[in-house]
Amino acid sequence: MTHHEAPLPDYDNLATGSIESRAHALDPDGVRQLLDYERQHANRPQIVMMLEHRLTSLESGDATPSTGDPGAPAPETAPGEAPAAAVTPGPPVNPPSQGDPTNPAQPRG
Repeated sequence: MTHHEAPLPDYDNLATGSIESRAHALDPDGVRQLLDYERQHANRPQIVMMLEHRLTSLESGDATPSTGDPGAPAPETAPGEAPAAAVTPGPPVNPPSQGDPTNPAQPRG
């Protein structure tokens, strides 16, 4: 693996849940490789913590790699399809000018 090569296909665009499930199919060396890559790139605390915990479980013998293909297409993406764009929020919701009828602290006209 080169410095800029992701340890899994499309790793940088995988959802946290996909990274976690793929990490379960890796041996300790594979998890260590993911952890090093994550720390050098996005360094997301939730993923770093999850990978550290998985590595500890594998090294202590409390866990074994699952049978799965860590390189399989992400469930969020159909084969040959680009990853989905980030969800954008809808328009802001403004209460009516006379106050919000569901909020007793605001007077209603």
